[in-house]
Amino acid sequence: MSTQTAIELLLRAGYSDKAIERQLNVSRRRARDLRQQLGLPNRKPGPTAAATVEDLFWRRAQPTRDGHLMWPGYDPQHGAGIRHNGRRQSAYRVAFRIRYGREPVGRVEPGCGQAGCVHPRHVEDRPMRQQYRAIFGEVA
Repeated sequence: MSTQTAIELLLRAGYSDKAIERQLNVSRRRARDLRQQLGLPNRKPGPTAAATVEDLFWRRAQPTRDGHLMWPGYDPQHGAGIRHNGRRQSAYRVAFRIRYGREPVGRVEPGCGQAGCVHPRHVEDRPMRQQYRAIFGEVA
């Protein structure tokens, strides 16, 4: 792919001239000139709004060295909340939908035992926990 094509793709995806400069190691002027040639509007300063709640989830979740994804600002009282398009949801539920492609049943919790972990591979809904207890018992 040519550099010009790469710049055009990033411009159409909503990247700023500065972000394109950093990502492709080209001048800001080159990105700005191509933006004008294509008739694309200047990007507004500040962060780009997330298109989906899943996109916002991946932007915010913070990986740890030991394989967890921690939710910034996690509070044991209020859990791990995420707000997208004016709607508040549980980051645990979003992680569950990412992993399993379905709505969870009941409360979603981290099965790894790490409070605040929202890694999609670590979250479990109520039927999963019940099945685990049925197989391994309460002690496991």
